Amino acid sequence: MKYHDEEWGKETHDDHVLFEFLVLESAQAGLSWITILRRRESYRKAFAGFDVKKVAAFDDEDVERLMQDEGIIRNRLKILAAINNAKLFMEVQKEFGSFDRYLYSFMPDGRSVNNLPGSIPVSTPISDAISKNMKKRGFKFFGTTICYAYMQATGMVNDHVVDCAFK
Repeated sequence: MKYHDEEWGKETHDDHVLFEFLVLESAQAGLSWITILRRRESYRKAFAGFDVKKVAAFDDEDVERLMQDEGIIRNRLKILAAINNAKLFMEVQKEFGSFDRYLYSFMPDGRSVNNLPGSIPVSTPISDAISKNMKKRGFKFFGTTICYAYMQATGMVNDHVVDCAFK
């Protein structure tokens, strides 16, 4: 509830936060969000405070350390994806000036979207386009459904319902 009321859907343009959610949402693939949210602090410690440069420099020794860390999801493919995605995140930053600019290049008029009340989709044409482009760039564990959840979490889209305390 605290996460929902204070953080979910709050628009952020901070690349550090955007990287944190990239790691967390990718780890969530196939699991419930609450499973990852409960392990967030462990992820923060395990992944160097979500410092993208440090994560991009992780080596085989770090992978083995992470595989022994009971505080995170010990899935080798997801751990390797986080490291791979960190390297690609930095490439996108170089190309676009920031990861935020890259993401918002897909958004109508470069702005977040406030969705109309009603059913909340699991993906949209925008999440399809972002996911497809990221896959083409080599990002892993970031399909359109994960991408849309990422967009919701970081406030790229606002799916809070009308009677929600947070709007």
